[in-house]
Amino acid sequence: METKELRRIDEHKLRKFTQDVFLSMGCSQQDAQLAADVLLKADLRGIDSHGVARLIGYVRLWDKGRINPSPQIKIIHETPSTATVDGDAGLGLVVAPHAMNIALEKADKVGSGWVSVKNSNHFGIAGYHALMAIEKDMIGMAMTNASPLVAPTFSKERMLGTNPICYTFPAGKYPPIVVDMATSTAANGKLEVAQRKHLPIPSGWVQTKEGQNSLDAGELKNGGSLLPLGGDREHGSHKGFGLSSAVDIFSAVLSGASYGPWAPPFVAFLEPAKDQPGQGLGHFLGAWRVDGFRPVEDYKQNIDQWIERFKAAERISENQSVIIPGEPENLAEQANRREGIPLVDAVINDLNSLADRFKLQPIRFS
Repeated sequence: METKELRRIDEHKLRKFTQDVFLSMGCSQQDAQLAADVLLKADLRGIDSHGVARLIGYVRLWDKGRINPSPQIKIIHETPSTATVDGDAGLGLVVAPHAMNIALEKADKVGSGWVSVKNSNHFGIAGYHALMAIEKDMIGMAMTNASPLVAPTFSKERMLGTNPICYTFPAGKYPPIVVDMATSTAANGKLEVAQRKHLPIPSGWVQTKEGQNSLDAGELKNGGSLLPLGGDREHGSHKGFGLSSAVDIFSAVLSGASYGPWAPPFVAFLEPAKDQPGQGLGHFLGAWRVDGFRPVEDYKQNIDQWIERFKAAERISENQSVIIPGEPENLAEQANRREGIPLVDAVINDLNSLADRFKLQPIRFS
């Protein structure tokens, strides 16, 4: 089935609309601006599965009483370099940047900072939070557990989330290196994008409820599950399972959030397990000062050389060069700031339903 052409909207118009929705939910002006910034960053970087397409999902969770629009975020345990934060059921879009700022403050004082978070919600793209370290000449890290949609290797039961992990490395004359990835073969948002565009998905992304391979982007609705990074044992899915497990333990077991199959679902029509251990979703954020290891300028000279040498690596094809992690997203951000953010009809319809509900101006295209 053919997909309709994308329509583009000015970043500032979409940002204002998104802020107004969060304000309508009862968020403060500061929190509404921050939450909108996290979502817009995803759309600007071409990660549309985690941008404003998610906005209606946050509203539905708020409707269910699962998101606190005015949380009292607080540190409940800390040392000079570590802290555990209770997000008070706030938007993860707000809680995670708050926690990352704590990590940055600790790193500034003692060289590195580590913050584990409980009682939070979906935090958008991990890259947003890890990138906060770049402007301070620090290396950033962010990860989160998520709704259980992924089956461990040799299982057909949903036990883990897509559990993304991100590392960001500052550079000198080049954009930062951004390693931002799900620990499943594909993020659930990629399936949602394929569904909206009526496209099949690649082999190895999902399995049926019986454990058989499927190309159906809607397979999760039929009881199927996502697969760990690698897809199957022969292609290293046990490594994806291991990475996902580490994210779950850092983010949730360490903080006191709900872990594994008890992590609360993002979709509002599914209720969290009544016997769940811990509270809400968990995140883990960290920062290292580069000058805790060597002079910053020396490091930047070497990281720029690293980038240049990898870009110059011998090509398999003249039409394709080595892509530095974060490079496609950086190019997308430049283009989308210039040309506008692309939206598909299904997302436009969701946003306009929110406009109608909250008495806001509908999305308009000039």
